[in-house]
Amino acid sequence: MKALLAPASIALIGASGDPARLTARAQIYLRKHGYAGALYPVNPRSAEVLGEKAYARVEDIPAEIDFAYILLGTEQVESQIAAVAAKGAKVACILADGFAEAGPAGLALQERCLAAAKAAGLRLLGPNSMGIINIPAKIAASVNAALEAETLPLGRLALVSQSGSMLGAIMSRGAARGLGFSHMIATGNEADLTAGEIAAMLVEDPGVDAVMLFLEAIRAPEQFARAAALAHRAGKPLIAYKLGRSSFGAELATSHTGALAGSDAAAEAFFRAHGILRATMLESFLELPALVLGRKPLVNAHRAVSVLTTTGGGGAMVVDALGVAGIEARAPDAAAAEKLHAVGMQAHGRLLDMTLAGTKPERIEAAITALATAQDTDAVIPVIGSSAQFRPADAVAGILRGRDAAGGGKPIAAFLVPQADASLDLLAEAGIPAFRTPESLADAMRAYLNWQGPNPPASLPAPEITLPEAPDEADARDLFAALGLATPFARMRTPADIPDDMRYPVALKILSPDIAHKTEMGGVALNIPDADALREAATKMGATVAVAALDARLTGFLVQPMARGLAEVILGFRRDPEVGPVVLLGAGGVLAELHRDVTLRLAPVDEAGARSMIADVRALRVIEGWRGLPRGDVEALVRAIVAVSRLAALPEIREAEINPLMIHESGVTVADAWVVRQ
Repeated sequence: MKALLAPASIALIGASGDPARLTARAQIYLRKHGYAGALYPVNPRSAEVLGEKAYARVEDIPAEIDFAYILLGTEQVESQIAAVAAKGAKVACILADGFAEAGPAGLALQERCLAAAKAAGLRLLGPNSMGIINIPAKIAASVNAALEAETLPLGRLALVSQSGSMLGAIMSRGAARGLGFSHMIATGNEADLTAGEIAAMLVEDPGVDAVMLFLEAIRAPEQFARAAALAHRAGKPLIAYKLGRSSFGAELATSHTGALAGSDAAAEAFFRAHGILRATMLESFLELPALVLGRKPLVNAHRAVSVLTTTGGGGAMVVDALGVAGIEARAPDAAAAEKLHAVGMQAHGRLLDMTLAGTKPERIEAAITALATAQDTDAVIPVIGSSAQFRPADAVAGILRGRDAAGGGKPIAAFLVPQADASLDLLAEAGIPAFRTPESLADAMRAYLNWQGPNPPASLPAPEITLPEAPDEADARDLFAALGLATPFARMRTPADIPDDMRYPVALKILSPDIAHKTEMGGVALNIPDADALREAATKMGATVAVAALDARLTGFLVQPMARGLAEVILGFRRDPEVGPVVLLGAGGVLAELHRDVTLRLAPVDEAGARSMIADVRALRVIEGWRGLPRGDVEALVRAIVAVSRLAALPEIREAEINPLMIHESGVTVADAWVVRQ
C-alpha cells in the first residue's frame, strides 16, 4: 500500500530528456508538484535527464526503489520486470498500451509480464496506466497533462479511474465545483492491481472521506465487495460512474434473460447489493460526494422529497425529472404545513411556489426549516431562479441559513435555473450540492435513495442435479422440477408417440437444444383438442421446423395441458461475465423484451430478497388484489425466485429461464423453460 500510494523512491524507466515528449512528463510533474523523494531516471543514452543524474540500466541504480514507472514501448516492458523487482520495487506501473486490449498477441504479452511479476513478488499497475497522484504527499507520478496546472485541488476525495485521461477531466471539473482530491489513480487494463483492491486501500487511509470510481468494467468483483464492506464500516461512501449502459449487446444473448440481464443491469444489481452509489451522469457523479458525505444509507426511504421554488417553470422541471427517476415531489404533511402556515406560507400541490416572495433570505430559511420537518420526505430541494444569477449573496443566504436551522437532518440539494457561477461557488464552499440541470439532480437523488448497506448474496445449499451436455426444454423442466418447480408434461419422441393420460386441450412444442425461441420457427401449437389433432399437429410441426431451422438438432416434442394464470412473469438466471450469478424477475411472455419491466439481484437470494424483487415489478401489482382482481399466490412466486436463484451454486449452468411462469390463485405453472450450459 505504501509503495503504491506514497513511494519514498521512484525509478522512471525510459525517462526522456526532451521536455516535449510524453515520457518526460512524469519527471517534470513530480518535481513541479514538490516530490522530495529519491528519483532515478533510467536512460541508456544520457548520463543526465532534465538536470538529474540518470542511469543506463535499472541495475545501475545505487539504492532500492519502492515504485517503478515503466515508460518504455510495449515490446520492451517484459524485460524490465525482473530488473525492477531485483531493486526492491514493490509496485511497477506500466504506461504502454498494446496489451490485452490489442488482441491475442497483446494478451499473451500481458500474461507473461504478470507471470514474471508474480514470480518476483512484484505488483503491477496497468498496463495502459497514467500512474498515481497523491496530492497531500506531493507525488505526481503521472503523464496526465492536467498536471501542467500550477496547483492541484487538495481535498479528501480519492478517485480511482480505469481511464487515465479521465483523471484530469474529473480533477478540473471537480475543482470548478470546489472539490479537492487526496489521491487519483489510473488502473488501465488491471492485469494485477484492480480498482476494487485499490479502493479498499484508500478506504483505510485516514485522509480519505470517500472514494470515487470511474469504471469501464467490473473486474474482480470480490475485491469491490470487500472495499464496499470496509467503506460501510468506516462510514466512507463508494461512488461509481460506470460506462456501458447501451443495450446494443443484448442481441448477442441466447435467451430473453440474457437480453434483459446484460452486463449493465447486472452491474446495477451488484452496486445495489454492495452499497455502492451509482451515478449515471458525470455531473451527478461530481455532486454526489456533497450529498452523501457524513450520511448513512436510509433505513426506509420514502422516495419522496419536498420542493420549494422561486420560479414556477423551474420547479416544474425538477418535479418532472424526479418523477421520471421514480421519486415523488410530495406536498407538505400536516406538521410541515402547520409550520408553513405559521410564517404565512401555503403549499399548493407538490410545490411550495415562492415566486412572488422572491429569494429574501428569511423567507427561504423559513420555508426550508418548515419542509425539513415533514415526516414523509427524504430531502429538501430549493429551486432558485434569476436571483441566483444577479443577486448571488441573497439567493444563497437563505439556503445556508435554512440548512443550519434545520440541523442537517435531511440533505438539501439545490437546482439553480440560470447560469449562476457565483451562486454555485458559494454553495460549493458551504458543502451544499448544487445542480446545473434537473436531470442530474434527479439522478443524484435516485442514487442516494437507492443506497443501502451491503447486502451480499444469500448462502443457500447447492441442488443435486445432473444435466445433459445439450439440454432441451424437457431437460430444463427436469432441472426446475428438481428445484421444486414441477409442472406436468410429457415427451413425444415421434408424432405417433401420443401420451395416454394427457388432459386436453394441450400445448405442443418442438424439442431441440438449439432452438430457444420456438414460436418464431413454427415450433409451438396451442389449444389442441384431442389425440388425433395432436398427432396431426406434431407431424406438421416437425416438417415446418426441419425446414426453418436446418442445422438444429430435433429431439422430439413436448406436450403439456393448457393453463391460464392471473399474471405471467419471466424468471431467469444468468452468470454475468462481470459480476457473476444474477437472478431476474419481470413481466413475462412473448413481450418480455418489449416491456422491460424487470428487476435483478445477485444470486442466490433469500425470501426477503425475493419479496423486494416482486415489489420492484410494476406488472405484479395485479396479483396483490389490485382494483378487486383475484389475489395471486405471492408466496409460491417467492419460493420460485429463491429456488431458481440456487442455480448460482451450479457452475456448469450459464443461463436458465422460465418464460412465462404463470401465477395462479394457488401455485404457479412453468409454461416454458430453457437452460444453457457453460
